[in-house]
Amino acid sequence: MLSQQLVNGLVLGSTYALFALGFTLIFGVLRVINLTYGFYFSVGAFVALWLARSFGASIWIALPLGSLAAGLVAVVVDGVLLTRLRRTKAGELPSLMVTLGAVLALYSLMAALIGTDIQRFPFGFVGSTALEFAGIRVSLVQMLIVGTAFVLVAVLFLLLQHTRLGLMIRALAENEDAARLMGINVDATVVAVSFLSGLLGGAAGVLIGLNFNAIQPFMGEAMMLRGFAVIIIGGLGDIRGALVAGILLGVLEVLTAGYLSSNAKEAVGFTILVLTLWFRPVGLFGRAQVKRA
Repeated sequence: MLSQQLVNGLVLGSTYALFALGFTLIFGVLRVINLTYGFYFSVGAFVALWLARSFGASIWIALPLGSLAAGLVAVVVDGVLLTRLRRTKAGELPSLMVTLGAVLALYSLMAALIGTDIQRFPFGFVGSTALEFAGIRVSLVQMLIVGTAFVLVAVLFLLLQHTRLGLMIRALAENEDAARLMGINVDATVVAVSFLSGLLGGAAGVLIGLNFNAIQPFMGEAMMLRGFAVIIIGGLGDIRGALVAGILLGVLEVLTAGYLSSNAKEAVGFTILVLTLWFRPVGLFGRAQVKRA
């Protein structure tokens, strides 16, 4: 049924959008391609899983704590790997190479400590309640995923547009040197951006783990590919674009799997990505930069 497939696509797309928001925040503000972002996704899911298994924590406790843990890990990892590159203005390629090596090492370390077997949340971690109307079934998990994603998006937008920290982040995104001259604590703002991006990635990890009830160390790898597609389709560094492109990709993947083939859905993101680069290289919401001599 088309309406049910659209609901499922909205749920999946919400997690894609949430994941891509943190990714696009890093690129849009710090101008670095941080491949360790996929690791923060896995950290959030595993911290929530550990809290649920070891302490019987509910989703209302495990989700925020898993997200916070991912944010703190992001601050440490980004500080160690990227601080020197940022201060020397090394550019995007060095950050790409450094974080590529780091994420491989981090994934391997996590796999050695936890194992590579798929793990699942305890039974009853989230209730099995579901609502049905007009032939559409929406589970409590699905409502939680969509609701959390949209709440975090709204909070992030309000933070960026209506707080002093948001003003500092936007100033840093425009020009780091000018922001520093205006008295902005650039180092503290970079830490805040790393924390926020890690928090969003960790929340997405918990929600994806809930959606598929399958958690393993390398779960962030596949999401990184979709994250790249989403931020390019939506427009590099644009939050609105990440939200719209994430939901669009999720809906199209679900429709493709439901009406064509589950194997074909993997090609959807790549196809849309190529079409975007052909016909609108700046993305749906991106703006072409004017270069003057």
